[in-house]
Amino acid sequence: MADLQGLKVAKDYHTDVPFANQNGFYLKGINSLDWGMKRHMANIFDPKSGNTVMFAFDHGYFMGSTAGLERLDLLLPKLAPHVNCFMGTRGAIRTCVPPEIAPSIALRVTSGSSMLQDDLSHEIVAVDIEDAVRMNADCMAVQTFVGADGQLSSLENLNQVINAGMRYSIPTMGVCAVGKDMARTDRFFKLATRIIAEMGCQVVKTYDCENFEEVVAACPVPIVVAGGKKLAEAEAMTLAYSVIQKGARGVDMGRNIFQSEHPVEMAIAINKIVHEGFTDKEAYELYLDSING
Repeated sequence: MADLQGLKVAKDYHTDVPFANQNGFYLKGINSLDWGMKRHMANIFDPKSGNTVMFAFDHGYFMGSTAGLERLDLLLPKLAPHVNCFMGTRGAIRTCVPPEIAPSIALRVTSGSSMLQDDLSHEIVAVDIEDAVRMNADCMAVQTFVGADGQLSSLENLNQVINAGMRYSIPTMGVCAVGKDMARTDRFFKLATRIIAEMGCQVVKTYDCENFEEVVAACPVPIVVAGGKKLAEAEAMTLAYSVIQKGARGVDMGRNIFQSEHPVEMAIAINKIVHEGFTDKEAYELYLDSING
């Protein structure tokens, strides 16, 4: 094991220098992977902008029915034209997403926690690779805890899914979860995102933080930023604009879309920021114009 004594703090992130090993494909870290893996990544990340708008609705797997997601069968078809990727469980996708309108799919494959538990860091791999293949999933999403009580089993889950995904050319997205005792600092996210990427994930989902551009620079695969808690619409757009400017390749908005009073208009505004270069102010003006008729 490397000796941690006297370890120097990283500082040379070269945030102004593009990722070097990117010849032949438009997403960093994917250059050396096979055709099938690249095809799935191209389904998730728009080839023109290089970015993605994900819509997460997997909250029910540990929260049950939650505000805004009571009727997935009514909500999801409305949002499908305005997002690149649905992130959900196999049960919700199979029952509530018509296959003819589905965008790309990020399939939640870990579970085992619920709101009734004090510690959510103990999960299992609940979906096998054959079912991910049957569902034509474009990536498999694994909740990954670093620095929490369940870190070892969490990283074992991640490695299990990555290994299976490599056999069948299905990408894995490591979802960087923050344990209840961990501070959301750039130091933590630099550690967690790098560990997840070095395990072999093709996508990392994480949160915004101070010095986020350094987190992005140090992670050798695309980063997608979670929207997190419900914000006012203008604040959520500012978050999306800020992280894209700092190098994120997309956002995964859940509550900031489905708990908005106008979820479709919100999704359209986020789409404009991520794919068309709208500023947060321009997107918010579009949003207001849309809801005010």
